[in-house]
Amino acid sequence: MNWLEAAFLGLIQGLTEFLPISSSAHLFIVGKLIGLPDPGAAFTAVSQLGTEAAVVVFFWRDIVRIIKHWALSLTGKIPRTDPDARMGWLVIIGSLPIILIGLLFQKQIEGALRNLWIVATTLIVFGVILAVADALGKHRRTLDQLTVKQGVIYGLAQCLALIPGVSRSGGTITAGLAMGYTREAAARYSFLLAIPAVIGSGFYELFKVFVKHVGEQGPFGAGETLLATVVAFVVGYLIIGWFLKFISHNSYRPFVWYRISLGLVVFVLLGFGVITASA
Repeated sequence: MNWLEAAFLGLIQGLTEFLPISSSAHLFIVGKLIGLPDPGAAFTAVSQLGTEAAVVVFFWRDIVRIIKHWALSLTGKIPRTDPDARMGWLVIIGSLPIILIGLLFQKQIEGALRNLWIVATTLIVFGVILAVADALGKHRRTLDQLTVKQGVIYGLAQCLALIPGVSRSGGTITAGLAMGYTREAAARYSFLLAIPAVIGSGFYELFKVFVKHVGEQGPFGAGETLLATVVAFVVGYLIIGWFLKFISHNSYRPFVWYRISLGLVVFVLLGFGVITASA
């Protein structure tokens, strides 16, 4: 592996992590097309931490305010009904499902589900579901109206991202749209909800590789991994700002058509034997 390949994977990660088109699917497909082997758990975990750092920086003021108000609500200095305090609890509650399901079905997620037939199918199917939710959703609710029940539904939708090709943001945004939230509100909560899950899974993968010595560390060295992480961070930060502006004035239809088109292309490539299905 070389520096250019590492930077390219970081670019793909940054471009696709926050759009409802599945970053895991893109890394899988691109790797197959250009003949790159699995970059390794450490590389994947660290590069994902790079994109998640972009979310933390972009929403820094919101995050600090939410944590502060949540902590103050524990001591009774501000009411627990405070919008930011409630958001802190809702992010915690919404993060629980993916932690439990991720740990319970880790072998299936890392094994049988890493198949391009599944990826192509989920790209298309969940693209159609996103289109329906976007078309039929009322687009009226804002995040200050989010309830505990809806937070759990968001969390369950995030669990679908454990299936390659679904998309973490795609699953949660679809759930938000179906519950009547505005396009921007659905995306914003999706980003906030992803922070504990991605950071937690990232450090867990690093723990497995460097402490428990599970699996290979992959073909990339520390310098190449750092480069990919920086690229993913910069590109991801730019994508967040662009995406929030785009959906405030447009529908999700372009992403739907992209998902469907990509899924069909993968089916064709698999059918003609250009790429193989398994990891």
